[in-house]
Parts: sequence; structure tokens; C-alpha cells
Amino acid sequence: MLLATNDDELLRALHDEHAPALWSYAVGLTNGDRSRAQDVVQETLLRAWRNPSVLAQQQGSARAWLFTVARRIVIDEWRSARRRGEIITDQVPEPSVPGEDLAQRAVDRHVVMTALLGLSAEHRAVLVECYFRGASVAEAAARLGIPPGTVKSRTHYALRALRLALEENTESTYQ
Repeated sequence: MLLATNDDELLRALHDEHAPALWSYAVGLTNGDRSRAQDVVQETLLRAWRNPSVLAQQQGSARAWLFTVARRIVIDEWRSARRRGEIITDQVPEPSVPGEDLAQRAVDRHVVMTALLGLSAEHRAVLVECYFRGASVAEAAARLGIPPGTVKSRTHYALRALRLALEENTESTYQ
């Protein structure tokens, strides 16, 4: 029960009586994000302070009002453009090239994959290790179980074969 005389005392009493339950409710609404839950509770209590009729309520309806406001704050946050547009990550996204055609990039990827499938298994394995997985000659040799000199030789001949396959695919596509 709130038995205070001025708005500051009413707000403090409202906080003391309802904040722990409101915070627990807000933690659930924010999927366990305690920081966001604290922000929701603060915003809810700020709105209660701005609405003096809530502060003066003598019954339990103040708690219902607080919980409703907290739920609406979380819903509004999810709906806002700020929430959708802001993605926090620890990785820098790849820079996009101005004017880059994503459809052409997909076609190029398909053409290269088709050409790779036309190579022998040994040549394809060396190219996958060295170019797609970024392995050094020594790492590729260890993974494939062949000498480093063989990796170099196969890489040379695999690139020549890949170039020929790409030229053939390009010529047959545009004729």
C-alpha cells in the first residue's frame, strides 16, 4: 500500500513496492537480457512519474498498470526501426564493391564450381586445399599425404586445366 504525501515519496514507495517484481517480469520479456530489463524498468517508472494518477492509486491496479506499460515498452522496442537496423557483432562485414552485381557473382561461382568438377580428383583436392581453404603448400601436403613438390606440380597443372575448362565453358556459353 502506498501511503505517501508528495509525488517523490509516492514514486519511491511505488518503486520499493513494485520494482523487484517488475524487474523479474522485464527480464522474462527481454529473454534474460538484464541490461535491457533494467532499462525497461526505468522507463516504466519514469512513465509512472509522468502520470500522477498511477502514483496515487491505493489498490493493486498500479502493479497491473506497470506490467502493462513494461510489456508495451518491450513490444515497441521490437517494432522500432532502430531495433531491426542495429546488429552488434565482433566481426567486420566484407566491404561491398560499389556497383557489384550479385547475380553475376552467383553465376561466376556456378561456372567455377562446374569447371572444378571437370578436373581430376587429385587436381581438385589440391586447389580446394590451397585456394579455398587457404592452406600453405606444406599444410596441403600434410593434409593430402603427398610431398610438397607434388602439391606445387599439381597446383600448376590444376590451374592450367581449370583455365582451359573455364575458357571452354565461356566459349560454349556465348556462342
